[in-house]
Amino acid sequence: MRIAVTGTRGIPDILGGIETHCEEIFPRIAASGYDVTVIRRKSYTHDQLQDYKGVKLMDIHSPHSKALEAIVHTFRAIHAAKFKLKADVLHVHAVGPALAIPYAKLLGMKVVFTNHGPDYEREKWSWLAKFMLRLGETIGVRFADQIIVISKVINDILRTRYGRSDAHLIYNGISQPHFNNDPDYLRSLKIESRKYILAAGRFVPEKNFDQLIRAFTSVKDKKDYRLVIAGDANIEDIHSIELKQLARKNNVVLTGFIRGDKLHTLLNHASGFVLPSSHEGLPISLLEAMSYRLPAIVSDIPANREVNLAKENYFRVNRETELTEKLQQHILQGYQPVHYDMQQYNWDEIAAQTIEVYRLLK
Repeated sequence: MRIAVTGTRGIPDILGGIETHCEEIFPRIAASGYDVTVIRRKSYTHDQLQDYKGVKLMDIHSPHSKALEAIVHTFRAIHAAKFKLKADVLHVHAVGPALAIPYAKLLGMKVVFTNHGPDYEREKWSWLAKFMLRLGETIGVRFADQIIVISKVINDILRTRYGRSDAHLIYNGISQPHFNNDPDYLRSLKIESRKYILAAGRFVPEKNFDQLIRAFTSVKDKKDYRLVIAGDANIEDIHSIELKQLARKNNVVLTGFIRGDKLHTLLNHASGFVLPSSHEGLPISLLEAMSYRLPAIVSDIPANREVNLAKENYFRVNRETELTEKLQQHILQGYQPVHYDMQQYNWDEIAAQTIEVYRLLK
């Protein structure tokens, strides 16, 4: 079975939850004997790789534009999947690229659609973009042969809004934590072990990192704690520029986009993790922090509630005062490791469950 993958910016080492998801599962699927090609957006690739851990890579140009890049790339990717790769199955990720699923069906391909969440709720989109994303969700639900959802929240949306009750619930996952020790990296950031609170993600409005910075700045007794935010913007815009200015003004540590040992080091030495988002699918960054036993402070949106943290770990979304109080409480208590049950977030099992979905297409 030849499988072509689109809807992701690409792999490896490209910022984004969907990108991390694809980077983890498709090498495992390829290792199981499947012919897998991930079709990447060339503007995001900085290598000349033609394969990655058994996964073939194909780069296709797309406009470097928030509004157009995903859908234009997806149509081009479908054409390449059919006529160059001779793919049997197209695996589409996210509701925006799902707009193009009827084209794949017209060309005779089987389609798997993974819904990573209602992207139309993201603050960055115009009303027209939100309408198109909702339409993409509708088209994906209607035309895909098989549907995967990454959380119960998304499954409930498909069931109540579209009456589709046969979606496959397959969670996001995390790799085994690496409890490594790299004091040189901490020193380069001018931070100390267990004396900083960590946040991670893309610099987009719905992550609410601006609220986090203001809330942390309002903490009265910081006890020499620092706030560290790991991440960056895919495309620099007014929001990301203003966010970086706000961070510099308030002595917040910005690491830029990091993966591998540097990220492991930050997770290994943080005092706690904070995620103030107003929109998530099932946040891999939170799952990773949990795997490192970090105390978490997160907004009470449904996607964050799905991981079943203790009640005191949540604050009401967009309530900066409540977030400030939670940060103050954490600093006063200091680092207290938490042992979470992470069994259902195993990438090996997630890849195996995805293969079972492919087998239904035969």
